[in-house]
Amino acid sequence: MNTPAHTPRENPRRNRLRTATASAAAVALAATGLAALPSSANAAADGIVVQYRTSASGASADQSEPWLKVRNAGSTSVPLSSVKVRYYFKADSASAAYRFACSWAVKGCANITGTFGTLASPTATADRYLEIGFTPGAGSLAPGADTGDMQLRFHQASWASLVQSDDYSFGPNRTTYADWSRVTAQMNGATVWGEAPGGNGPTDPTDPPTDPPGDGPRLFDDFNYSTHTDPKINANGWSVRSNSGGPGVPGATWAPENITFVSQSGNSVMNLETSTAGTGASTKHTEFLTQSMKFKNGTYASRVKFSDAPRSGPDGDRIVQTFFTINDLKAPMADDYAEYDFEYLPNGGWGEPANILYTTSWETYRPDPWEAVNAHSESRRSYAGWHDLVVTIDDNQITYYVDGQHFGTHGAAYLPERPMSINFNQWLIDLEGQPSTTPRAYDQQVDYVLHVKDQVLTPSQVNAMVGAYRSAGTTFQDTVPAG
Repeated sequence: MNTPAHTPRENPRRNRLRTATASAAAVALAATGLAALPSSANAAADGIVVQYRTSASGASADQSEPWLKVRNAGSTSVPLSSVKVRYYFKADSASAAYRFACSWAVKGCANITGTFGTLASPTATADRYLEIGFTPGAGSLAPGADTGDMQLRFHQASWASLVQSDDYSFGPNRTTYADWSRVTAQMNGATVWGEAPGGNGPTDPTDPPTDPPGDGPRLFDDFNYSTHTDPKINANGWSVRSNSGGPGVPGATWAPENITFVSQSGNSVMNLETSTAGTGASTKHTEFLTQSMKFKNGTYASRVKFSDAPRSGPDGDRIVQTFFTINDLKAPMADDYAEYDFEYLPNGGWGEPANILYTTSWETYRPDPWEAVNAHSESRRSYAGWHDLVVTIDDNQITYYVDGQHFGTHGAAYLPERPMSINFNQWLIDLEGQPSTTPRAYDQQVDYVLHVKDQVLTPSQVNAMVGAYRSAGTTFQDTVPAG
């Protein structure tokens, strides 16, 4: 958890207690949503079987209604958050957009996600797919157990009638549940059930839950500033943190002078330096944040460079490198608190021994005694280098992407009730990872930030929008209304 600079307090996250509900057993979701499909996996190698029936059996219909069950035929428990199910269909036109809905589910519709994607090599019966995922709140399947009914449906955004008879996964005679190999299942990125249309691997989701972006309110900043004292920073609505307080090492300061701007490959890049010589008094953290809390639903995106090693000095500090949105906690367990984090720990921390990337959606917390309500996804590997980070928030869920790949989805229980600020910071959890008193410094760099109010963009749409700003020579725009 990060702490907004305008309401400083001690770091409320201790012992890596990141959930207070069933989501405590969440597993890594990195890149599972959009990994390429092998052509076949009819044997339930990991014990997963998908059953299907249709509740709309006509050759055409107002909406398709694939009802599904996922069954664990194996001998070990399976966390549903590691499972993705894909239903393949033929779009009614190249420009057709689709919307997903869950009518009812034993596991709860709030714990089920639906995202549309495209196939790299269209066939006569499939050029799109609906991918069904599960939040950590869906829990796990014990051996022999199934999810029970998932009464799902999708329709054209225009509500025009759709044709089902040419859809690969459609079974017009399947009016009762039975195993169905034309729907596939993946577990942690590996296909364990079903057969996909041959030779296909999905790309980014193409149909966002809201209409494609137009000229709606947005913030874009290319961080084209000279120094941390550049008057344009304040004029453009940003603050460079200097006040004391958490999170991080007690006694550390937040050093505005450690935020600098350099040119790289024709773009201005912001650098956040965090340094220490092994004491609280020598530790300098950095944070760059918006002055106002005016950002809520929509798309948030940034290109961030994480680092595994210090720029100078000995390695090993438990450092946190971030991009996040947040508002203030008005009271312990206040239900209008919100925070959505990308947090990279190159040297571990919070009980982790090595590098890990978290995405976390917070509903609320209490600092003392510690209690938290949140959901998180994680990936234990190095993320050193540049990465495209995207998080989208609509009226149903929060979805995270890293480098165009689906990283995790968290349900409606974690949606924001109030607007938030946009923040970047780099800080040390503690000084236990590296006890040396030799000075060392770590860098986190940021290329740009983009927010589009009330519109959900795909990662490819984000890239196109940023490219258009740069082609036009626009380094800053903020049309998001206050409040």
